[in-house]
Amino acid sequence: MSFSQIVFFRNQKIRRKLNKGEWWFSIIDIIEILVGSNRPRKYWNDLKIKLIKEGFTELSDFIGQLKLMSSDGKRYLTDCANTETVFRIIQTIPSPKVESMKRWLAKIGFERIQEIEDPELATKRTRYLYKAKGYPDSWIEKRMRGIAIREELTNEWQKRGVEKDLDYKILTSEISKATFGVTSSQYKKLKGLKRQNLRDHMDDFELIFTMLGERSTTEIHKVENSKGFKKLKIDSQDGGEIAGVARRKLEKRLKRSIVTGKNFLPAKH
Repeated sequence: MSFSQIVFFRNQKIRRKLNKGEWWFSIIDIIEILVGSNRPRKYWNDLKIKLIKEGFTELSDFIGQLKLMSSDGKRYLTDCANTETVFRIIQTIPSPKVESMKRWLAKIGFERIQEIEDPELATKRTRYLYKAKGYPDSWIEKRMRGIAIREELTNEWQKRGVEKDLDYKILTSEISKATFGVTSSQYKKLKGLKRQNLRDHMDDFELIFTMLGERSTTEIHKVENSKGFKKLKIDSQDGGEIAGVARRKLEKRLKRSIVTGKNFLPAKH
């Protein structure tokens, strides 16, 4: 999960996703933090009934089900709401944390407005988060470039017919397998990672070859005007192979493998 898809309130995670130009937050995550319930879904179901009885009859119109990453690494449809609706929901919850949560939500909302007005702010904040985790500037520059290349690739996939999350995962793994000889999930296992972002634990060469494979794939899509999952999969294999050839040549000269179980930073990051 990327930094943009998760935020922290008092060191507790809250999942979120951009929807209609604004942040939508996981209601279950917020409720679990506020009430400390081991059954937040049951609490939320009961709260929905209460809200409707109290006059919030249009509640369902303001709730959206968005696919968010779960603890098992898969994405599931999850009840989410924007800042305004979350405000309305949490003010009915008897918790001493509600006022702090309101201030936190207001800050997040204000930051989003700033990012819309100045898109570079989102990039600056991401840089700051990596810096705070101990990453050097040289690594951060490569990581940020990799994020931009990845976004361009996923945008191409979307324009060319990819709709399912599983298809994005398959295409990504095809590039990884051709580039490094292992799929993304195999690579994470090699590095001893579970929920962590694989790319956040890659070294310079791993990031560079990842970018080469994904950028090559994007360009192949454009040049050949590829459409449909089957063709995109072939392109992904070809794009990854371009990076794979370069990797193998470098490994031969360096007399060592680029693909290792080492983490750029400890796996707890």
